[in-house]
Amino acid sequence: MGAARNSPKPSPRRRSNTLQYLFDLDSRISGSNLTGNNSIVRRSPIESENEELLSVISYCTFSYPFTDHAESASHQDLKRLKLVQLLSIVKTSKKPPDDQILQPLFSMISANLFRPLPPPCNTTAIYILPDDDDDLIAAPAAVWPHLQILYDILLRLVMNTDAKALRDYIDHSFLQSLLALFQSEDPRERESLKNVYHRVYSKFTFYRSFMRKAMNDVFLHYVFETDQRHCGIGDLLEIWGSIINGFTVPLKEEHKLFLMRVLVPLHKPKGMQAYHRQLAYCVSQFVQKEPVLGGIAIRGILKYWPVTNCQKEVLLIGEMEELVENIDPEQYRKLALPICSQITKCLNSWNSQVAERALYVWNNEQFVKMASQAIVEVFPVLVEGMEKNLKWHWSKSVRQLTENVKAMLEDMEPGLYTKCLQKLDLQESAARQEELRRKEKWERIEVAAASKQFLQPPRYISVSN
Repeated sequence: MGAARNSPKPSPRRRSNTLQYLFDLDSRISGSNLTGNNSIVRRSPIESENEELLSVISYCTFSYPFTDHAESASHQDLKRLKLVQLLSIVKTSKKPPDDQILQPLFSMISANLFRPLPPPCNTTAIYILPDDDDDLIAAPAAVWPHLQILYDILLRLVMNTDAKALRDYIDHSFLQSLLALFQSEDPRERESLKNVYHRVYSKFTFYRSFMRKAMNDVFLHYVFETDQRHCGIGDLLEIWGSIINGFTVPLKEEHKLFLMRVLVPLHKPKGMQAYHRQLAYCVSQFVQKEPVLGGIAIRGILKYWPVTNCQKEVLLIGEMEELVENIDPEQYRKLALPICSQITKCLNSWNSQVAERALYVWNNEQFVKMASQAIVEVFPVLVEGMEKNLKWHWSKSVRQLTENVKAMLEDMEPGLYTKCLQKLDLQESAARQEELRRKEKWERIEVAAASKQFLQPPRYISVSN
């Protein structure tokens, strides 16, 4: 995963300043604990708790894993215990931490979470980046016990601390780094990220516009600028589904543009199957809120309809059927012909799964109602598709389903079906006559060419020495 290698890292300057701050603080604490007569100075419980927190944070700030694997295992176990201790302190604390704790705490979280992601589908325990031989990446199985606790700490901080107090620590850079981690292949990490990012969106109202734009940039980069797999598209769409559910009607122009420019193009990539469920839910939410947007969604899906990907076709047929149930009935007449034309192409598909799924659409009463709104324009296309299936399709089940749909259409408009069938016979007869005329014309041309070649004397080319 090339993009993962460029995941944001914590700033070295910020990290070194934090470590120096912790070392200096430890020195001051050690010096202040003893007087000239070696007598212990009493500290308040709050000071003792802060010192304990800073000591744990200072230990957990270093990066892992280590080059010495034996030492790495023991230190990681100790670090995990320290993180559990830190999570317990954060959970049981009666008041939110102050700036003296928040600064090193968020620096520790950033140093551990924001790391380069490993290449996909590797099973080795350690990965070495070619750009920097000193940067080692642990396998997800070794890292996750620590990451899980870190995400729990971060989630607890977001839930229990005032948004304004965290504004200096959860900034635009921090949110962008969280987004970059959605490329992780570990579904457990993406689930934790989704919870944190959604909680931040709910609580940090002043960041909502930026967070929506940042997610849209990820979608657009995935659709138009890279062919690489992105594991987190479905998770980000789940967040968007919750956001769309909270939109008020009438929808803002910004949100309608998101449907047209982001959600509809997400039907284009080859990997759409991985996130189609979440994508269809988002589009459906828009159409349910404003049914007039159904026309925009359907025309966009038809624009990106696949040519050779049968699995995508089956998914899109199902999504189209669902949209027809939610769109404004006043749009039925405008959309009936393009929708039925595409469905007819699908029921003529040589792939039996696509053909059967397209034929099952006619069991939907709302779909039949839409077709009946433009029955004069739609019937010629349908009749041609039905007859073609009955004559030429290889699948017995597809032919049987076609017989059932044909019987239903004949019951709807028996006179019109017969008229379309007669017109189709005339078109086929005219096509056969045109084909015969074309063959006769080519035969005359070939005979004339042969006779002219036979009567014409041969030509020789002389070559001088």
